[in-house]
Amino acid sequence: MSVDGVLAGVQEMLPGLEKLYVDLHRHPELSFAEHRTAAELAGRLETAGYEVHTGLGGTGVLGVLRNGPGPAVMVRADIDALPVEEKTGLDYASRARGRDGDGKDVPVMHACGHDMHATWLAGAAELLARGRAHWRGTLQVVFQPGEEHGSGAAAMVRDGVFDIAGRPSVVLGQHVVPGPAGWVLTRPGVLMAATDALRIVLHGRGGHGSRPETTVDPAVLAASVVLRLQTIVSREIAATESAVVTVGSLHVGTTHNVIADHAVLEVNVRTFDDQVRRKVLAAIERIVQGEAVVAGSPLPPEITRLASFPVTENDGGTTAELTEAFRAHFGPDRVFEAPLVTGSEDFGEFARVAGVPSVFWLVGGLEAGPVLAAMAEGRFERDVPSNHSPLFAPVPHPTLRTGVETLVVGALRFLSVP
Repeated sequence: MSVDGVLAGVQEMLPGLEKLYVDLHRHPELSFAEHRTAAELAGRLETAGYEVHTGLGGTGVLGVLRNGPGPAVMVRADIDALPVEEKTGLDYASRARGRDGDGKDVPVMHACGHDMHATWLAGAAELLARGRAHWRGTLQVVFQPGEEHGSGAAAMVRDGVFDIAGRPSVVLGQHVVPGPAGWVLTRPGVLMAATDALRIVLHGRGGHGSRPETTVDPAVLAASVVLRLQTIVSREIAATESAVVTVGSLHVGTTHNVIADHAVLEVNVRTFDDQVRRKVLAAIERIVQGEAVVAGSPLPPEITRLASFPVTENDGGTTAELTEAFRAHFGPDRVFEAPLVTGSEDFGEFARVAGVPSVFWLVGGLEAGPVLAAMAEGRFERDVPSNHSPLFAPVPHPTLRTGVETLVVGALRFLSVP
């Protein structure tokens, strides 16, 4: 009954939420530059009656609604966008540009769906504030910056999010995925992979393109490293284990007739098990060092960690409770077990520091018919745009309503009923 009471106004709220979603999509902002986004979301929390704190972790927003004695529930959404040029063709497609961490001018797009996440939480926060007669406790609403850098959650923790709001009893969050809109997917235990991002500088000896014998060519060295790194998963990791090693960026030289003096690679590693993680990282270092020696590099390579995300692991008992609540609300034909996801999140940092259970779940966001057809015909990986694609475009309906309802149902499952 408390769920029905809080959700009584959700249908009339949808046009306004769609307007907010379109606005956020048109005006994406890169990690730790989400000033406009944060101001909009903070204003909505203030209007709804929350105690609002801004500037946490740089551009993070915390809203606290104290509603009598009872558990404290933290609900989190991320708000940053990506340096991606949108190619969806939507009439509200982003044309925004921004400056990345190196000061480079780049296109900006909500290619991971954080605009949807922020809109979901804004809607749920308003409904829970309106319906406070139906629950007791404290609601902690977190709009987190910098998720794509893997450091936004930790930054908010360092800036005192728990000192202000208190320690929650549970932390909840969700992510839009390229599944059928209206689906809700949960999974106990490990849900998402750990990630390590590395920058590798390979040193050579530069010179004229006509006299390679006087040089140590970092382009050839980089090519050898890239090919050798691909053997880690295929030859060093057991078939029963899982890992992904991707060289996402390789830069060497400035023109055709000059052999450069260095090459820069950026490498992304995904693992689900800490022992496998350590093994992969050690193999990368061994291969890079070894190839540099074989090539005769004048200096040892430099390996710098750019970012690190832990695995996202759901508390088993808490996930079971939440899944039961979702099935009761949506019906068993809309709630499924999530697969393991090789994407990563820094969401778990809040629960880790607080020492409390957390649950992170997935919500489908694409038109159901085409997605189901692609799954049935084995075309899903090829034909369905995923998160971080310039073509990723969640449909507003029923995605907006589903995501708002999951957050309301989830929060009420752990708050007190008067």
